[in-house]
Amino acid sequence: MSTIKTAMIVGGGIGGLVTALKLHRTGISVKVFESVETIKALGVGINLLPHSVRVLTDLGLAEELEQTGLPTAELMYVNKFGQKIWQEDRGINAGYKWPQYSIHRGRLQMLLLKTVKDQLGEEAVLTGHHLTSFENEKDGVAAHFENKKTGESLGTYRADIMIAADGIHSVVRKFFYPNEGLPKYSGRILWRGITEATPYLTGRSMIMAGYQDQKFVAYPICPDTAAQGSSLVNWIAELNVETMPDRADWNKEIDKEKFAPAFKNWDFGWLNVPKIIEEAEAVYEFPMVDRDPLPQWTFGRITLLGDAAHPMYPIGSNGASQAILDADALGQVIAEQQDQDAVTTLKVYEALRREATANIVLTNRQNGPEVVMQIVEDRAPNGFANLDDIISDTELEEIAVRYKKIAGFDRETLNAK
Repeated sequence: MSTIKTAMIVGGGIGGLVTALKLHRTGISVKVFESVETIKALGVGINLLPHSVRVLTDLGLAEELEQTGLPTAELMYVNKFGQKIWQEDRGINAGYKWPQYSIHRGRLQMLLLKTVKDQLGEEAVLTGHHLTSFENEKDGVAAHFENKKTGESLGTYRADIMIAADGIHSVVRKFFYPNEGLPKYSGRILWRGITEATPYLTGRSMIMAGYQDQKFVAYPICPDTAAQGSSLVNWIAELNVETMPDRADWNKEIDKEKFAPAFKNWDFGWLNVPKIIEEAEAVYEFPMVDRDPLPQWTFGRITLLGDAAHPMYPIGSNGASQAILDADALGQVIAEQQDQDAVTTLKVYEALRREATANIVLTNRQNGPEVVMQIVEDRAPNGFANLDDIISDTELEEIAVRYKKIAGFDRETLNAK
């Protein structure tokens, strides 16, 4: 039997909730502490790559994922004129044992929350509990919480270990790295929205258009809409903007006129970008940020997970998937290290995941697999008559294969698991 009997998870996002399910499976008593009073289905679309879908399938969620997300059929990169640079099948279409899903972040979070409450009990998730301070003790962790709105103390909780899954502005990370400051700004801003539109290409296609300083990403996220012959398109418009918005304004709703004019000529025939932007009900602004990889995640009986450990640029569709892989690794290590003490177990988890995720953070700073769009922009800024004159199939294939290996979803390796 594991020496770890109880765990506190700080943060009720995707990483925290999957961790709760994984640890519960190993026989650990888990409590999740979430700062907000009510967890709502917020956010826009995200992607779940096959390696993370494998984890969720192992947790018994295959049927629910199929009802909630849309399996991605293909990924296509095009230049700013809509000319095709690279296209590849994705998920089941690409020969993986598991699909890739495009899914609404909020709907996925609510599915995970319901599963946690069903399996662990309603009392396993405590909302309105904001972590204020904590201590490593000889035989556990003591954590102190308050109601952030009222300042009322909500008492002290203890557990054998504490997992910080509290996001890019993690309280726990800031305690161990007090001088780190704000996240690192890429020089680019993302505007995100959802638009009901006519299906394009296969109706399950993810497209990325443009280059590093001006990009448009689109993919449908709703199986219900698709079944009715329409398409609920999640989209991201991205531009180079020198100044990062104030942190208090992150994820704020903004006027489309702030960025839409830059895309006014991006009608590719098969995809009308200006129309998709125009017909979105609401648009939200995010700076594209990450943080430097850390030398250490684990401090005694406390460790970091997900965006608290390795926030990364949203390149290569990896953010949520890597948090899910963290949760899986932690659950596996605890199951396998039954006779080890808690501190050693958490260090083994860190050794499995810290370097792997650091490589993704740094690769994403170099544009990850999307670098092909920048290469074509550099070599053919006015478009091309023949792609082979600009970049070879071999070069394109090498970039795609290399990133899959770095991000942990190389097909042969994954399918062998």
